Amino acid sequence: MYTISMNPVDYFRHPKLEWQRRYEALRASFLDRLPAKVVAQQFNYSSGYITLLRHLFTTGKLDLAEPVPEGKANRSRVSAATRAKIREYRDADLSSGEIAELLNEDGVEISVRTVERVLREEGYKKLPRRTRLKMAVTVKGANVPEKSTRISIGEIGEQRFVSEHAGIYLFAPFLSQFDWDSVVKHAVLPGSKIIPAKNYLLSFIALKLLGMERFAHAGDYSFDSALGLFAGLNVLPKCTALSTYSYSLDEVNILRLQESFVKQAQRLHLYDGNVVNLDFHTIPHYGDESVLEKNWAGARGKVMKGVLSLIAQESESRLMLYTAADIQRSEANDQVYAFMKFWKSVYRGVSPTLVFDSKFTDYCHLSGLNRQNIKFITLRRRGDGLIGKLEQITDWRRITIPHPKRTFPNPQVYESTTTLRNYDGLVRQVVIRGNGHEKPAFLITNDFDTGLELLVGTYARRWRVENGIAEAVKFFHLNALSSPILIKVHFDVAMTMIADTIYTMLAKQLRGFEECNAQTIYRNFVKGKGTVAVEDGQINVAYPRRAHNPILRNINGSNFPLNVPGCPGAALNLTFA
Repeated sequence: MYTISMNPVDYFRHPKLEWQRRYEALRASFLDRLPAKVVAQQFNYSSGYITLLRHLFTTGKLDLAEPVPEGKANRSRVSAATRAKIREYRDADLSSGEIAELLNEDGVEISVRTVERVLREEGYKKLPRRTRLKMAVTVKGANVPEKSTRISIGEIGEQRFVSEHAGIYLFAPFLSQFDWDSVVKHAVLPGSKIIPAKNYLLSFIALKLLGMERFAHAGDYSFDSALGLFAGLNVLPKCTALSTYSYSLDEVNILRLQESFVKQAQRLHLYDGNVVNLDFHTIPHYGDESVLEKNWAGARGKVMKGVLSLIAQESESRLMLYTAADIQRSEANDQVYAFMKFWKSVYRGVSPTLVFDSKFTDYCHLSGLNRQNIKFITLRRRGDGLIGKLEQITDWRRITIPHPKRTFPNPQVYESTTTLRNYDGLVRQVVIRGNGHEKPAFLITNDFDTGLELLVGTYARRWRVENGIAEAVKFFHLNALSSPILIKVHFDVAMTMIADTIYTMLAKQLRGFEECNAQTIYRNFVKGKGTVAVEDGQINVAYPRRAHNPILRNINGSNFPLNVPGCPGAALNLTFA
């Protein structure tokens, strides 16, 4: 018995013992009907804790009995038979609470703490923490996606899926033109017995083709069996698996992946290879601030922490053919050499003309390109002194740039040769005015043979790489990587390059939509539901009536392999209502 040495009224209004304080708080909440905030202030609790106490009490999980005074507690005696049952239940991986519940059902009154004490005495360790899913106490009615695993067309049998993303199968004939087994082998991509490397790669490509905003939203597709079948899986991997896989790749893996893909794309004659546009792009990323540098982010219009990336685009086809990421400012000037090393591994004996802006690299590296007989077209960094000398020029020449949609097709130019600091030799300089800008532009190149109109026109089309980056930012969500689920930036950029190529291959077969961007193709052709049926080892995809179905029906299927890359040996049949 406790001795009360205070005012009896204060004993109940201001309880000192924890069990009594909880009791009085619940009494004030249930009987006096006081708000949780008022009860919390009165008994020095938080409002959330009062809510928790009410929940525990109403569900029978709160013991309000007065504890035995300290020094007088007697341990409950546990018989040998009960100990044997406790050991048996723990060997079956049951928790202490589950063991106590089973024993109470058998008529053995025992507490959870007593079970825990017996287990310690018997030498058992605590069970590892389990998820609510493993304990079967998830929210009632919640759908839990299956665990991703590899499947074959023979294992599926006859099945039928109604998919909200059946348009993904429109890309299958174009993906099948690539040997993905060879790509995976050359890049030495890791995999597992459950999900091989090829299926992981196809899963990433599928999510990119759907224009998914963030990889944290990958769970939205985890219930679509048709999407899983596209990648050769029962369902697509979860977002955490995707993140973990991307960070298991190093720069060598990603570079080899790009190299193998571009070589195969080149054999399909997707690139012209004569002119390549180069540009940097800052991808906002909230990582370790001691590692990330501040760079100019054109999409945000400000300087911010981010990952500096390089994108190389083939000018004629407007396809990305090389990417690099996680570039430090001190390494930026050397990236032009890194690209040329990649280029020589893909195109042997073919030297492109590189087009980039004035800040892409310095004059010393331009001199290095000239020594390697690599042509470049860029801008000279202009100052007030350089612009002031233009007043002495009188013999300006007007040219015509052969671009039908150009707003200023007839600029004035002045051509000469000049020297540059840290550059060995002379460069060809073309001053351009009347091109829509307030100040004239100073074009410099080591190409002394190309005609003036073609030279200026080639640089004028550098906006294509900027448009390509803008499209990647808008549809492929290149700037949306800073989510709770992080994907390695360079790997995501490489996946964007592959998805952009596949979209272009599809667009080239759509009459009237050959020059449309990925967002337009997705909205008019890819987005929408359909029925996917697996019958006799064949995948039949049926699309409902839509306005653009006649264009899809006119695609000559005999020119493409009609199969699904994730399911070898399975023929593909596409029908449009």
